[in-house]
Amino acid sequence: MKAVIAIDSFKGSLTSLEAGNAAKRGILRACPDAEVTVIPVADGGEGTIDSIAPFVGGIPKTVTVTGPLGKPVGASYIIDPDNKTAYIEMAKACGLTLLKEDERNPYLTTTYGVGELMKDALSEGCEKLFICIGGSATNDGGAGMLQSLGAKLTDKDGNDIRNGASGLKDLYSVDTKDLICRGISIVVASDVTNPLCGPDGASFVYAPQKGASEKDCEDMDKLLENFARLSGFDPFEKGTGAAGGMSFALKNFLGAELRSGAEIVMEITGLENLIRSSDIVITGEGRIDSQTLSGKAPFKVMKVARKYGKPVIGICGITGDGYEECLNAGFTKIAPLIHPVMETSGAVKSVEETMADLLLQHPDCFLKA
Repeated sequence: MKAVIAIDSFKGSLTSLEAGNAAKRGILRACPDAEVTVIPVADGGEGTIDSIAPFVGGIPKTVTVTGPLGKPVGASYIIDPDNKTAYIEMAKACGLTLLKEDERNPYLTTTYGVGELMKDALSEGCEKLFICIGGSATNDGGAGMLQSLGAKLTDKDGNDIRNGASGLKDLYSVDTKDLICRGISIVVASDVTNPLCGPDGASFVYAPQKGASEKDCEDMDKLLENFARLSGFDPFEKGTGAAGGMSFALKNFLGAELRSGAEIVMEITGLENLIRSSDIVITGEGRIDSQTLSGKAPFKVMKVARKYGKPVIGICGITGDGYEECLNAGFTKIAPLIHPVMETSGAVKSVEETMADLLLQHPDCFLKA
């Protein structure tokens, strides 16, 4: 049996590779002669750069940038000098994980440090930027990033507005004549289709997860809409609500291309070719429910597996509402962990046991195409 394992991270417990290698050990425990390949997957969120690093080569570089609350932080990115490409992860500069729980406030956090990473990449001779924008602590519409790249966002008196979404309260003028990075090829990895503003926009859907109150969400939605209209852009354009509106700024001000993060990662790792020559595919994530079908990495993997008629198993920590829809969509079986746990060591053991049990107790699901 030739198996390909491509499992997304179990947030808070396992990275993509930790989950994949645990599943591999489970398969080999039950079927020692199996040929098993583990490939990391991600959807453009936190951890994506670490997942693709072995496949893109390049040189890691750490620089000091402005963190989400204005304090200096060390943020790393990858430079591929041969292809003049930089791989940047937004969360390294302004991610939620950089803040304590009581520090999270998207009304105050800034994307300024992301712009500093981009500037550093340009100073290294990079002509193409690959930017993953998941896991951010921000909701400033990319205003901080634009300011760090030379844009002038000022109040009525011509003074620079302060950092964070709160600074947009005073926004009166947007001047981009000195904005750098235009003309540079920028690809943004994101699977979010939400608009910048409105009930399905960045403020109402994602800001509460970053510490915003209901009143904050209402205020920020209005501020972001004003920012967009003042800049001459559509605040309700699909896909511009990712990462607190970072995709809005990258696309509209810098001409970035928005692409599916999961599909980009699959291209970089060569996953489709491996699936084509496999007998079975194992994918999954921490929670499988109806939202899994909204462009998440396991759904993308499943679609490729079914394209080549391969059985595909979705392993997860837990199942949620509507997980049955995943079976109707093409998954052969959904397998929640035998012992769902949060800590890494316990989760590793549970993934291993679940895969071994699945192969021993339900061998039929490994044969269905």
